[in-house]
Amino acid sequence: MDLQKSLDKLFSLHTFGVKLGLENITNFLAVIGNPQKKLKCFHVAGSNGKGSTAAFLASMLYEFGYNVGMYTSPHFIKFNERIKVNGLDVPDEFVAAFIEEHENYIDENKLTFFEVTTAIAFQYFADEKVDYAVIETGLGGRLDATNVLNPLSVILTSISLEHTNVLGKTIEEITSEKSAIIKDGIKVFCGRLPVEAEKVVSKKIDQTGSELYRIEDYINIKESTLELYTEEIEFDEWTMPLKGNYQKYNAALAALTLIKTLDVNDSNQIRSGIKNVIANTGFQGRYEFYRKNPTIILDSAHNADGIEKFLFEFQKDSKNYSKRVLLFAAMRDKAIPEMLKKTASHFDSIFVTSIDYERAATAEDLFTIASGLGINVAVVKKPAEFVQSFESEERDACLVVLGSMYLLGEIKSSISKKQIA
Repeated sequence: MDLQKSLDKLFSLHTFGVKLGLENITNFLAVIGNPQKKLKCFHVAGSNGKGSTAAFLASMLYEFGYNVGMYTSPHFIKFNERIKVNGLDVPDEFVAAFIEEHENYIDENKLTFFEVTTAIAFQYFADEKVDYAVIETGLGGRLDATNVLNPLSVILTSISLEHTNVLGKTIEEITSEKSAIIKDGIKVFCGRLPVEAEKVVSKKIDQTGSELYRIEDYINIKESTLELYTEEIEFDEWTMPLKGNYQKYNAALAALTLIKTLDVNDSNQIRSGIKNVIANTGFQGRYEFYRKNPTIILDSAHNADGIEKFLFEFQKDSKNYSKRVLLFAAMRDKAIPEMLKKTASHFDSIFVTSIDYERAATAEDLFTIASGLGINVAVVKKPAEFVQSFESEERDACLVVLGSMYLLGEIKSSISKKQIA
């Protein structure tokens, strides 16, 4: 089976949707030899910041000389981006061979896209004999396909209202789902969480006999800088390739996890891990300047809390732009009215579009919601062409593409194909 046929097969599994539960993935992993049991893992969950925190942690581990696997989702342009070892994508040949070998089992048991992708990642990391794997959850935690791991440490980056149709309608319910990846007697690292979330996590810590580390207990905030203090290290030098003060929190959380889990104290290696996070992991889509003059910014903020963080940084520069334009799309299960209301005052014009994904809201849905809120928007049918056409705008204009990682991926993929052609 060639790669394209393998990928067609894999993406066809989206028709099975999201099936929360561990029976399918547990049985499949047993069939292929339980590769996850060979891995030393860091398991990352949260509403926002989990991709950034995972990338910072993987980059730091790499700078310390370890062989590092990283599993994140979704991808932007190519499926292989989800599964990396030392920043390099899983080879096409591995993906194709895995699908071909297990095609009958996948069909007979109706495995989902995410279940199969997770199994590919675990098998690849085991075959590559990684020293450590950084694993990001998909949806939630308790019934997420990645929750078959027995990790060294768990990271909970943030908690906000999201996927309320699946995870629960309150902060407490969502936290309960996400904190279910905490296993007995491990180390647990938490970003800044709402009070309601902290109570749920504390209860889980007591139940599992785990050890809790709160980022708030190890940082000092001084004006626009952040200082990380532990018994092992003092750190306040942030050469950040990612814009946004919130990325310092993500980097600090990753550093705290590394320090307390592996008992390391070399601040130079940590500094290099932060500085080289893009080179070491291929990280993208977070306040990413796609181009300047005119400015086009791509950001994967996909819920109200993420958009608020983006806008906090954007407003520092927005007065420098002669025109501020937003291109927006979102999943149906997001708090779309709240997301639109937050953005409305920051842009001169807002365009909405559709994403070719089964969970996405249509452009017409978004138009109707915005109209009901009294927000003027226009519909864009071809987002990639819209982005490319903006390149001919005046030099001090700015376009922000926001609302979904899938939107960024669709645009990047479409533009990349045109450039290759």
